[in-house]
Amino acid sequence: MKTRTDPRHKKRIRRFKKLFSYSFIRNEPEVDLGIEKVVSKLKKIDAFIQEAAPEWPVDRLNKVDLAILRLSVYELLIVRKTPPKVVIDEAVEIGKEYGSESTAKFVNGVLGALLEKHRQDSEKPVAKTE
Repeated sequence: MKTRTDPRHKKRIRRFKKLFSYSFIRNEPEVDLGIEKVVSKLKKIDAFIQEAAPEWPVDRLNKVDLAILRLSVYELLIVRKTPPKVVIDEAVEIGKEYGSESTAKFVNGVLGALLEKHRQDSEKPVAKTE
């Protein structure tokens, strides 16, 4: 299936847009359980991002890059249902479509570093409580 027509890609785009909006208006997320769960884990997600890109404080990151990274780190290291290559490829595609010239490369680098560091963790089965 082509990425742009894939329903899973469209769902990621919707979640990315909601996370992007959330970075400006910190109200309660809408009923979408995907975004609600991501928001509930933001401290942990942001710590992962900071670990992989220590020279880029989370509060200084481009909001598009941050939204892509938050969604992708959630899928990659917390939920762990989707294969890591798929998560990273999707993040790069979203970065190319919505970010700046450097977004795709930056997102790929951060996620690649996190995957390398946490590879064993990301290959463990996910707990049902997540």
